[in-house]
Amino acid sequence: MKYFIFSDIHGNIEALNAVLAEFDRESETGELIPVCLGDIVGYGPNPRECIEVIRHRRIFSLAGNHDYAAIGKMDISFFNPYAKDAVLWTKSVLEDEDVEFLESLPIRKKMNTINLVHATPCNPEQWNYLVTLYDAQHNFECFNTQVTFVGHSHQPIFIVQKQSKDCWVHPHPILCFRNGWRYIINVGSVGQPRDGNPEASFVIYDEESKIVEIKRIPYDIVLTQKKMRDLSLPTYLINRLEMGR
Repeated sequence: MKYFIFSDIHGNIEALNAVLAEFDRESETGELIPVCLGDIVGYGPNPRECIEVIRHRRIFSLAGNHDYAAIGKMDISFFNPYAKDAVLWTKSVLEDEDVEFLESLPIRKKMNTINLVHATPCNPEQWNYLVTLYDAQHNFECFNTQVTFVGHSHQPIFIVQKQSKDCWVHPHPILCFRNGWRYIINVGSVGQPRDGNPEASFVIYDEESKIVEIKRIPYDIVLTQKKMRDLSLPTYLINRLEMGR
């Protein structure tokens, strides 16, 4: 089985369409299962359109913290002002059917030999960030598969744990799993990358060969920014798209 895994669309339909066009091309060579790790909405100008694409294509998706925030399932008082403004705007444009769809999404899923969460394997409902090797070491204790795929931080990364429990970051975009070693893989972000590269991020994982690859693809950032300006969304959120920050 091969998986096409992505996360953190954040209402960016241009980025989502670019990524799914790549999915369609990759699917021509064999069966490929698309998976979204959450945050379909938030920040960007097309939350309803992104929900509709995910729903229409019947793509399995988890819920992310911005999905929950947009339907009133979590407190947004600790969000930064830009994120809060975007969530409130998103909430104002969602229709009942969008809310029902976001409410139906789970926050974790085990699919064959892989574990899926939006934020962290440990206490995924707390929406913590996995940003250090110490965080990773703790989170390896909270799943029993060889690999967990996560999003949330918008930064693609491979974290490897040897049998000795030592952890390190694999520095290359392609990784082949080794027996007895375990992995936490952040797939990055479709709609708002934060690793200095503005191109949309996703991964392809071949369950049989145990090879996973982080891939990037460009999209029409200028069009997304124009839409955001027309809607008076925060300037900070508009500018960060072109910087990948």
